Amino acid sequence: MTLPLLFFTLSLLLGQSISDPDPLQDYCIADNKNTFFTNGLPCMDPKQATSSHFATSSLSKPGNTTNMFGFNVTPTSPVNLPGLNTLGLTLVRVDIAGNGIVPPHSHPRASEVTTCLKGLLLVGFVDTSNRAFTQNLSPGESFVFPKGLVHFLYNRDSKEPAIAISGLNSQNPGAQIASIASFASKPFIPNEILKKAFQISGQDVEMIRRKLGG
Repeated sequence: MTLPLLFFTLSLLLGQSISDPDPLQDYCIADNKNTFFTNGLPCMDPKQATSSHFATSSLSKPGNTTNMFGFNVTPTSPVNLPGLNTLGLTLVRVDIAGNGIVPPHSHPRASEVTTCLKGLLLVGFVDTSNRAFTQNLSPGESFVFPKGLVHFLYNRDSKEPAIAISGLNSQNPGAQIASIASFASKPFIPNEILKKAFQISGQDVEMIRRKLGG
């Protein structure tokens, strides 16, 4: 491989590994009234910026955890925190009911750091060699989930709810729950694929689909 080709290849690889592009201005207040699409949202005139554009109370209220998994995620976004636009980060509040779980999932565009605020959490992720890293978190303790890797959060207390706050290094980290993606996609992944991939029967596939709302 020639030297110019090597540098070109490296530049492509590095371009795929970095987080959100750095902003070209001090801030970019999201103009939520526009209907055209950009990588982020269009910016309003900086002269119209106020302190309220950089503040939000959206994480102050508990989320509804009465679902099949017993968790709720409340994120910040340019809609409820317009000053966040183009800064390459997201904050989320995670509420987990007693024995509830944020099931194995991944964020394709972001790494995540989670801090336990209340309760007792068991958290962990699995790397690409299928090695699992788990940790018990008490209030004030934190754990990092590397970008794109499958991870989970579980409330070890059977009665009391748990609360965590997470920061992600993308304005739009994305989230894909492994079980939902596999068994409740639209249209469905063919049964034969799921039977072989998970080493289960066709009846098992249908049962899991029904339970996951597929």
